[in-house]
Amino acid sequence: MQFASTRPGSVTGVPLVPPSHLSHHVERIASRVASHVREFQPTTEKAKAAAEEASNEAVPVAKSSIVGFTSDVGSLPSAAQKSWKIRLLYDGDCPLCMIEVNMLKEQDAGQGNIDFVDISSESYNPEANQGVSFAEAMKRIHGILPDGTVVEGVEVLRRCYEAVGQGWVNIISKYEPVGKVADALYNVWSKYRLPITGREPLEVLLEKRKNDLEGVTCDGADSCELPFPPSKK
Repeated sequence: MQFASTRPGSVTGVPLVPPSHLSHHVERIASRVASHVREFQPTTEKAKAAAEEASNEAVPVAKSSIVGFTSDVGSLPSAAQKSWKIRLLYDGDCPLCMIEVNMLKEQDAGQGNIDFVDISSESYNPEANQGVSFAEAMKRIHGILPDGTVVEGVEVLRRCYEAVGQGWVNIISKYEPVGKVADALYNVWSKYRLPITGREPLEVLLEKRKNDLEGVTCDGADSCELPFPPSKK
């Protein structure tokens, strides 16, 4: 059996560190730790700053994506861009047609479910209406849906009544033989509506419109410039 030596400064042959020396060693170790912490801290701060910078840069990217998406949506003829459910191309010079149009306007009550476009106006621009010309719109009633689809004839009226909450008209007019009768009656009306309402033949109206619109220029699909004063022929 081995006993600890009584010699100061050692236990079982291992040298003991005096308190003064131990304090000195602790201070040295603490100094080294503090030094390492100071060296590590700038790296941490740099990493933190870099992370914040990356986070800040990520926000505009996300916003840019959203803006780009909105811009793309805005360029599409989708229902999301249009509050109306159907655009009605009507002849404002047709007295019997205007009875129907005024009734639809009253039913719509300013809600904007129907976008009313008067084709008899000098500012009517086919480019803004899916290429539907004045002559085509005069022969048959046309409507344009928010997605750009063009509908004609009785289907336009069905859609208009449905847009103002009179969907029962749409349902009834689709039942046979009611649907076929409605289509046949409209075909007769569209063919003879000008003489029935005491108006000139379509060819004459087209020629007059051509003369009236001489000098009119359209900028894009949304606006037309009329000469002032208008030409008299």
